[in-house]
Amino acid sequence: MSKIRSFVNNPYQENTYILFDDTRQCAIIDPGMYTAAEQNAVVNFIRDNQLKPILLLNTHCHIDHVLGNKFVFDQYGLKPRFHPGEMPVLASVPAYAPQMGMQYEPSPLPDQYLSETGTVSFGETDLQLIFAPGHSPAHLCFYDEAANLLVGGDVLFKGSIGRWDFPGGNFDLLINNIKEKLFILPDDCTVYPGHGLETTIGQEKKTNPFFK
Repeated sequence: MSKIRSFVNNPYQENTYILFDDTRQCAIIDPGMYTAAEQNAVVNFIRDNQLKPILLLNTHCHIDHVLGNKFVFDQYGLKPRFHPGEMPVLASVPAYAPQMGMQYEPSPLPDQYLSETGTVSFGETDLQLIFAPGHSPAHLCFYDEAANLLVGGDVLFKGSIGRWDFPGGNFDLLINNIKEKLFILPDDCTVYPGHGLETTIGQEKKTNPFFK
């Protein structure tokens, strides 16, 4: 069964995740490492736990979730995988990064894209793809049924939801995707969001103010 480790990175306090199992293979999800210290924390964890990175996954391609893509490629030779509908989002990052006062090394482009459905796997772990746009045009969540956890990106937060006022965002679409695709998961499924603390599906169904 997979285990998960989170790292809080960059000025946006983005959660980078390493998902790994007993085979010691791992997936790096939404690498937001910006400083050398943030990069070292991830590399040291992988080294100290004798992990082998197999996948680099992006839930979506806003700047805070792709800042470390180039570093992961340089370190482990992995190109990112995400839904092709996120390409316009990724392509816009070099233009607006300087406006945000940030240096950005352009991400490598995928050799393989992810679809709206299906699975992506490493070791003994299968991650179900859940297509949930609304925060971004082609946002994916990754659900590990065996471990009962969801790496949710910027769709559902503890007590909140992702912003919908970015290009390609849509409030109604975001709300409907959460209700129809995430709230059907088990109530005790742990949600690991792109920012902030983890939560559960059941807790958000009961207490999230956007669903009262």
